[in-house]
Amino acid sequence: MDIKKQIDYWIKSAVSDFDTAQLLIKNEKILHGLFFCHLVVEKAIKACVVKTTKEIPPKSHNLIYLSEKARLDFPEEFEIFVGILMKYQLEGRYPDYQPEIPSILISNNYLHKTQKILLWLEKQL
Repeated sequence: MDIKKQIDYWIKSAVSDFDTAQLLIKNEKILHGLFFCHLVVEKAIKACVVKTTKEIPPKSHNLIYLSEKARLDFPEEFEIFVGILMKYQLEGRYPDYQPEIPSILISNNYLHKTQKILLWLEKQL
């Protein structure tokens, strides 16, 4: 397995998904936008998993599990945010699950935090 190629794949995909999250939230497609925020963080963490383990990351959407696998030591602000994002990954996968939709102000705050954590994760690589 080409480690660099795998890491590049996950990071490029995360950056692309961030662009999508921005567009969705801008157009007030909040739940879908936050689902993409989760994807951004998930994929960036998976790049870290590859770097740490030298293996293809597990097919898991659990950010906490993936973070442990990557041996990440998040700043407290990010650790809390990762927990918040977890509830938005379910909406896209389980249509019966309907989390509360945050305001556009809160959603933009989540988008900003997603960008901050993405940049932090990229520095870990």
